[in-house]
Amino acid sequence: MSFMEAFQIWLMAFFTLAIFSFLYRDNPVYRFAEHLFAGLSAGYYVALYMDTILYQQLWIPMSTSGEWWLIFPGFLGILMFTRLMPKFSWLARFGLAFVMGTTAGIAIMAELHGKVLYAIRGTIADQVSGGQVNYVLAAIVVIGVTTTLLYFYFSKEHRGVLGGAARVGIWFIMISFGASFGYTVMGRVSLLIGRVYFLYSDWIGSLSKIF
Repeated sequence: MSFMEAFQIWLMAFFTLAIFSFLYRDNPVYRFAEHLFAGLSAGYYVALYMDTILYQQLWIPMSTSGEWWLIFPGFLGILMFTRLMPKFSWLARFGLAFVMGTTAGIAIMAELHGKVLYAIRGTIADQVSGGQVNYVLAAIVVIGVTTTLLYFYFSKEHRGVLGGAARVGIWFIMISFGASFGYTVMGRVSLLIGRVYFLYSDWIGSLSKIF
């Protein structure tokens, strides 16, 4: 094991233990690791956006292909920095409104084609075409989707049949939230196992190679 490899392992172990130190209480070592991580992340994304957006998508097309119309979105981007000057901070609303409008339009189309239509097809077509074995599961999926949508139907008071269907929808929503929470917990536990395995195998293992 080279000196640089050992240094990297010990550096990773130090920051892993620094994050774990929050289990005791908030302390300077944890805050140092947290602030360093936030600073490195901010610096990385600033450099990434400058290279991929300002240089590759703005400067290169204007300087090589003569696409000088890109100066208008670039100008809107510059207006975003007027938030740093209270006297001219209102100018940032133009760039912010453009970004919010375009982002909402792109997100709506992406959600419609990537989730809504895909969910409708998965609810009806794929379940029914699975054969008799999946009929019960298909019925549960259809009932769950229908009652969940009825729960979010607020144009009529939830009474009678509509109220009963809405209460069934609440149960499906709670089961969905529980499954999502369990999936999140499993993901965090998987990360914890990975960090503990690193400390046990790489960090402690490096001691035998060094000493």
